[in-house]
Amino acid sequence: MDEATHPPEQPAEGSMVCARCGTAADGDTVPVTWLSAVEDGRRLHFCESCARLHIRAIESRLDSLWW
Repeated sequence: MDEATHPPEQPAEGSMVCARCGTAADGDTVPVTWLSAVEDGRRLHFCESCARLHIRAIESRLDSLWW
């Protein structure tokens, strides 16, 4: 229970990209169809295509390194 917690990293303004494939999002906000996850204290965003492709691993709560 003595785990150190870190605030999630915030991306630079206007640089929202998929953590899996590198697809860039339009604008400076995360599209509603994208998935957000926190892994090892880092906030990661995944595009709709990557989220759909790996939905079973996501629902199993596997880290993205395992997909």
